[in-house]
Amino acid sequence: MAKSKKCNAKKQSYISVPSQIIATLSSSSLQSLLVPPKKKIKPSTGFFLCHHYSCRRPGVWLLALFCFALVGLLRLGWNVNTLIPFSPYPCLGTLSIPQLIDRVGETHQVSKATQSPPASNSESEFWKQPDGMDYRPCLELSAEYKRASKVILNDRRKYLLVVVSGGLNQQRNQIVDAVVIARILGAALVVPILQVNLIWGDESEFSDIFDFGHFKRVLDDDVRILSSLPSSHIKTRPVEENRTPLHASPQWIRAHYLKRIKKGGVLLLRGLDSRLSNDLPPDLQKLRCKVAFQALRFALPILELGNKLARRMQSKGPYLALHLRIEKDVWVRTGCLPGLSKEYDEIILNERRRHPELLTARSNMTYHERKLAGLCPLNAFEVTRLLKALGAPRSTRIYWAGGEPLGGKEALSPLTGEFPHFYNKEDLALPGELEPFAHKASFMAAIDYIVSAESDVFMPSHGGNMGHAIQGHRAYAGHKKYITPNKRHMLPYFLNSSLPEAEFNRIIRELHRESFGQPEVRASKARRDVTKYPVPECMCKRRASNTTT
Repeated sequence: MAKSKKCNAKKQSYISVPSQIIATLSSSSLQSLLVPPKKKIKPSTGFFLCHHYSCRRPGVWLLALFCFALVGLLRLGWNVNTLIPFSPYPCLGTLSIPQLIDRVGETHQVSKATQSPPASNSESEFWKQPDGMDYRPCLELSAEYKRASKVILNDRRKYLLVVVSGGLNQQRNQIVDAVVIARILGAALVVPILQVNLIWGDESEFSDIFDFGHFKRVLDDDVRILSSLPSSHIKTRPVEENRTPLHASPQWIRAHYLKRIKKGGVLLLRGLDSRLSNDLPPDLQKLRCKVAFQALRFALPILELGNKLARRMQSKGPYLALHLRIEKDVWVRTGCLPGLSKEYDEIILNERRRHPELLTARSNMTYHERKLAGLCPLNAFEVTRLLKALGAPRSTRIYWAGGEPLGGKEALSPLTGEFPHFYNKEDLALPGELEPFAHKASFMAAIDYIVSAESDVFMPSHGGNMGHAIQGHRAYAGHKKYITPNKRHMLPYFLNSSLPEAEFNRIIRELHRESFGQPEVRASKARRDVTKYPVPECMCKRRASNTTT
């Protein structure tokens, strides 16, 4: 990250001394090392005092300075902090001598103030991972599925084109279903077309965001994946269909599309969001998991930067990733209010009056009814209080994913006031690292996804496609901790101002006892997506997993 603008710009002489060495010296010691004594030293032939002639030789001083630096580094065990974005003093390497001496005392004070006290039971509990009950990925397919694959992969008559829309995670869901529909029809799938996002203006193509080569290789035994239509069908006018009903079954897909794709050769599908049923035969559920958790890997530039930012967070210990849904469009669509001030509430109400079609929530409910029903996003104050009740220490390092919040820094102030170690991708990235992805919402969302998936604990402030995708991802990775806010049951206690804090915390912890990402069998969640609840179709209890990689 860029150096602080507060660095002294006056022309002075500068030296570079490792901050770790500075921290081991007292102010008086450093003063004696850096500022020459006023009292003259008489020439002496003693072992520790140099000869008058020798002291004037530059080589002697350079050797002494080198030895001093070497001893200091050896004392520290070469423990040099390489994480530039988290440096408390970005200008320390270029401070002038008076400034450097003044900063020594400040460094000692900061080091004392930031020494973490022994973790309490609740703080230790916060980082504790749920019991995964030894569930492991298992995508072993039936003999019947494997026999059918030979016929499907040799077919050269049927081709499926799909156009996927929405944000990144909505597109991911549609791509997963497109692969499964291609398998149901026994057709080859041409690389999905990403519809230009009118809201964010993102014109990215599939291969800009995802690793197409990897996608194709992973699915080699399931569906033929093509980069384009073959020359024999390039001039064929596709049969277009955009009226697929919600939760269509494989039987419905075959009955309505198989005859048409056989006749025309090319079928074009649009609007696949939530069109395919969540209750599919076991082999197709496994295929869904294979696409979501193995085939859909981000393109290398995105993956490298996302992993780099995740490592920067990990270098200081465990971290929490928060997906904050407090952007203006979220408040408008959910029919909820941000609660920042009357001014901001009026902004949302006016926007909703101008564009009533944007409201996706139940229009027959008032804001307060939605709030108490758990249908509204948590604001920053509510997120802060929930985290504190669940035992998150003040020293918790938080990565927050999401767009620009309505109200800017003011909207985040409850969180930053209680948890000062609060970062997003702009805070972590070095100058120029995010530049290639500027004005590309899908790229930025992909980086948020990677850093969130790698976190020790993840919590969304509201449901949504990203939260659901991360939940399934973390479950498939071994049930990493995922906090699901129990909004409907906890909000009445938030409104009870007479409740003592200790009692409030006890109640909140009890309400969330089973909400930390423990394995949940999908059968108990009727019609839920297997990519959110991969047990038992895609995960089973056995030591040696037969997962396809």
